[in-house]
Amino acid sequence: MSLLFRLSSDPLSTSTDNLVVYLGRQSQEGSNPNEVTRTVTQIINHPSYDSSTNDNDISLLKLSSPVTFTNYIRPVCLAASGSTFYNGTDSWVTGWGTIGSGVPLPSPQDLMEVEVPVVGNRQCNCDYGVGSITDNMICAGLRAGGKDSCQGDSGGPMVSKQNSRWIQEGIVSFGEGCAEPEKPGVYTRVSQYQSWINSKITSNQPGFVTFTSTGTDGDLSVTCPGLPPPPAKREYLPCPDFANTDFNLKFPLKKF
Repeated sequence: MSLLFRLSSDPLSTSTDNLVVYLGRQSQEGSNPNEVTRTVTQIINHPSYDSSTNDNDISLLKLSSPVTFTNYIRPVCLAASGSTFYNGTDSWVTGWGTIGSGVPLPSPQDLMEVEVPVVGNRQCNCDYGVGSITDNMICAGLRAGGKDSCQGDSGGPMVSKQNSRWIQEGIVSFGEGCAEPEKPGVYTRVSQYQSWINSKITSNQPGFVTFTSTGTDGDLSVTCPGLPPPPAKREYLPCPDFANTDFNLKFPLKKF
């Protein structure tokens, strides 16, 4: 079994010494009767990770042995290549991180969740500086601030629900402060890594599901200085109905 993980917490490390994964944990204090643990036997870092930009901020962890799924331990679907998460798509982030800049999670340190809408990459680029947000990233947060992932949540999942399925579209990566106005959290965009993940996991590959947003993406109308225009929408001409059209097609003959 492999788990998605962010790389920027320790970008050069491939050491598995004293690295333990806890599954089914609810609280950081007290007992967790539904918890199981596994050591990590291998860390696979993305070869194109850039520590200066946090691009390709993703790793895979190989566990020491398989895990039996229970009512408390279940896999999440991963966003497949081609998934679309339009501006405003509801998403949820979970973790045990601080609840504000420098404000630790109070006892008993139960697992927390926050609901935040997706912020389109055009808007996020305007917020952080054009060029800061790549296609390998996805952003989420309120324009007014107040809700966000924070320090200690890094590597945690960002998920959205499609029908009855939870689909992971992001991994907590970085941000400017926590829950600041017009500074959404930035996450690794999981759908960009389907091929890479499948190339590293040779058996029991994870389930990839295409998440499809409906309607119109409001992010396409966002502009700011230095931001290139959105890609032009492709338009296709209808194919003529030859069966019901009264004309003859004449082609020049090629002589050999």
